[in-house]
Amino acid sequence: MNVFENKVGIVTGGGMGLGKALCEELARRGSVVIVADIDGDAAEQVTSIVQTEAKARAVRIDVSQKEEVARLIETTVSEFGRLDYIFNNAAIYIGGDARDVSIEQWDRVLNVNLHGVVYGTINAYQVMAKQGYGHIVNVSSASGLIPQPCNASYSTYKHAIIGLSLTMRCEGADLSVRVSTACPGDMKTSVYENMVVMNMPREQVAEVSRRSHYMMPQWSAEHAAREILLGVSRNKAMIIFPAAVRLDLASVSRLPEFDLLGEPSTDEDGAQTSDQRLATWVGRSCLVPLRMLVPS
Repeated sequence: MNVFENKVGIVTGGGMGLGKALCEELARRGSVVIVADIDGDAAEQVTSIVQTEAKARAVRIDVSQKEEVARLIETTVSEFGRLDYIFNNAAIYIGGDARDVSIEQWDRVLNVNLHGVVYGTINAYQVMAKQGYGHIVNVSSASGLIPQPCNASYSTYKHAIIGLSLTMRCEGADLSVRVSTACPGDMKTSVYENMVVMNMPREQVAEVSRRSHYMMPQWSAEHAAREILLGVSRNKAMIIFPAAVRLDLASVSRLPEFDLLGEPSTDEDGAQTSDQRLATWVGRSCLVPLRMLVPS
């Protein structure tokens, strides 16, 4: 069954990379595609490609501006009568040692990459709750699960997207609004070529960033888009791929520098109190879901 046929979907950051691949895959499956990107020319180019298979429209948008995101969703619903899917994918990247990235640069990354997702999620959620259906898909990353050195701002917002998505999924269940988050591993895109790099050779940022992803094969954006749509069609809460992400997550969680709990506290006699034993048990039990975040 093709759940995307004759549906209306918005893809932010649709002008290149994974966003472009998502637009193309949605079009192949018969969706009306709204290609939204800050690069209007890129959005028009993708639209011209996908229009050979489905109806599409290009929209220039800066997702860091909440009014523009609200208008995008309003005009889509006004034109097509509904909104079935939104893929919050737009992002910018600033890499380098955390000491060299300014607060202003952090603000820029979070305004686009986190606030843009929040604006898309909340505005789409309002529409979907009223119409009684819809699916919000927020693109996070393996870096939302695994540390990524020299990309602190990137890893920060990717972690935040997971928290937002899982919480909104719980809230939306009674309203028939679905929310998923995609956590792809390394992809063969131009992300490192296009990112702003601070006081470090671009090649070094790529090398250091991938140290925690050392077991992951690089997927093409097209392969990743197909995997995301498969997870969406199955209404998965978290769409994590490739399988090596799970191995990396398990490996990183066992490194000494990532010991989240440390040594348990003891009383004067060296024995844990009942409250301490309870706290330790609860803390360790909370790690289980993290280590078992795998597609079923």
